[in-house]
Amino acid sequence: MEGKGTKLVITVLDETKTVDRVNTRVVEEREWKNGELVEVSRNFFAMCERTKDVFYFGEEVDMYSGGKLASHTGAWLAGENNARAGLIMSGQPKVGMRYYQEVAPGIAMDRAEIVSVNDTLKTPAGSFSNCLRIKEGTALDPNEVEYKVHAPGIGLIQEPGILLTKYGQVSPNTPP
Repeated sequence: MEGKGTKLVITVLDETKTVDRVNTRVVEEREWKNGELVEVSRNFFAMCERTKDVFYFGEEVDMYSGGKLASHTGAWLAGENNARAGLIMSGQPKVGMRYYQEVAPGIAMDRAEIVSVNDTLKTPAGSFSNCLRIKEGTALDPNEVEYKVHAPGIGLIQEPGILLTKYGQVSPNTPP
């Protein structure tokens, strides 16, 4: 995904991690601003086979400044410090559905509301229909609101200022 000097590469890794006694899939996000790496996060997700709901169990975060590791701001794991898994994506999304995506008191309290289940969006990577538009915010700052769009079978295709530019499978040696 790219736009306005930002590049975001999301990769579902062939890796798992047990978080709060649940086997989760590791999804890595790398973000650059104006060509400089600013964040690498390893996110932990698990899907309920019965409901197809996807739960978010936390993230390990490395924040960079001037090319050097600066902090781990925003890191949290379910089962630690009163944090627990949040719902990242409903298996049966409905307009008006509201839920917490992150439940880490004092660190991350992201919440979401589904505002559309049938958006169409054209991106540099193609045109996508039957998309889910989600209004996101945080209980830590009620004035912070943004909209994101997810395409069936693809995932995130738009967040503020950036759009999907390409997607697909990559080999382990492919650079971002």
